[in-house]
Amino acid sequence: MERRIGVTPVVVSPVTNRFAAAERALRTAAPHELVDAVRRILVERYAAVGVELLMADYGLTVLQPVCGPRGREPLSVYDSAAGRAFGAQEPYVEPAGGGRVRAHLPVTVRGDRLGVLSVTLPGDGERDTDADAEVSEVLGELSEIAQVLGHEVVVAERATDLYLRARRRDRLTLAAEMQWQLLPARSGTGPGYALGAQLEPAYAVHGDNFDWSATADRLSLYVSNGMGEGTEAALLTNLAVNALRNARRAGLPIADQAALADQAVHAHYGGRSYLSVLMLDVELATGRAQVVDAGSPRLLRLRAGTVERVGFEAQLPLGMFEETDYAAQPFRVEPGDRLVFVSDGVHAVASPAGEAYGDAALARAISSTRLLPAAEVPRAVLRELTGHRGGRVPQDDALVVCLDWHDR
Repeated sequence: MERRIGVTPVVVSPVTNRFAAAERALRTAAPHELVDAVRRILVERYAAVGVELLMADYGLTVLQPVCGPRGREPLSVYDSAAGRAFGAQEPYVEPAGGGRVRAHLPVTVRGDRLGVLSVTLPGDGERDTDADAEVSEVLGELSEIAQVLGHEVVVAERATDLYLRARRRDRLTLAAEMQWQLLPARSGTGPGYALGAQLEPAYAVHGDNFDWSATADRLSLYVSNGMGEGTEAALLTNLAVNALRNARRAGLPIADQAALADQAVHAHYGGRSYLSVLMLDVELATGRAQVVDAGSPRLLRLRAGTVERVGFEAQLPLGMFEETDYAAQPFRVEPGDRLVFVSDGVHAVASPAGEAYGDAALARAISSTRLLPAAEVPRAVLRELTGHRGGRVPQDDALVVCLDWHDR
């Protein structure tokens, strides 16, 4: 007889076991087979009768199915059940006919909103006694599976175009392809802050860009605007952003990051092309920050219900002259502050009558979005901008980045 000493048996509940099976199935699936893997495990372990992964498009206006039937219409982010779950970042359950229900679950990775996992569950008459549980009892588990799926999608995008293709409502220009591949996540959260950003025209952007990076101690955020149009602007921005990243990853302070990127751009273009950038480096524990203002992007701050433009000492854009020296300015962020960064394609855009959008209109737009989470603010401000433009096709890139600062 086998004798085991000092070993306490571990009892694994059926609920824990089925979630572990779902997680294992996703982690071992081939990159292009994640949807099949999650569908198979939800059918087998959760009695699901329908499973669909919907990805948010580049414009954040629709949700499109991965591996969906041809001709299937995308779902609106604004007025669909799946869009409601995506916007609120909370599960949303709707009737699906025949006593069935459909649960829409946000697929989000560290604050970066990728899409929605929609799961249709059987009605009471279709479930056996053991599985006849209320939907609310499995929502938490299904939500966790949606999060695991999101992490696997992010990793899988290195090996397959399947999920990137599902994000496209229209064809991207080459310049836009270059810019979207350069960008970090469009939204994110961390201890004490939340971020959101959006670029327009999403499928034809060329020179505007944002970049951010966080450590345990600091958050770095850059908003840039490369001169020119099309692929030439995208090439300039790629060079400058990668030069800034190279300097940042070497541990240099932001003034030196700007100086090295300035040298890289000037060495290549000789002053013929240059890039405007607003750089912010903030200490997470205190809110103390350093800022380099080198060009056209602007910063507006919402504090205690009042919106005001924050002015800094203007310095030369990167690459305009050889070996420009840059100086960082002190700045402080207070708990409750909302910082909104905009490119000149926002604050300088003209109405049909020729009136620039300007700080006053921006302040009204920011005030009207004060109750929205940071991830929703850029899209809302850009909708206001479209109204000011009169629905015309934008002549310049428009970039909005929102940073909410909380008390850690």
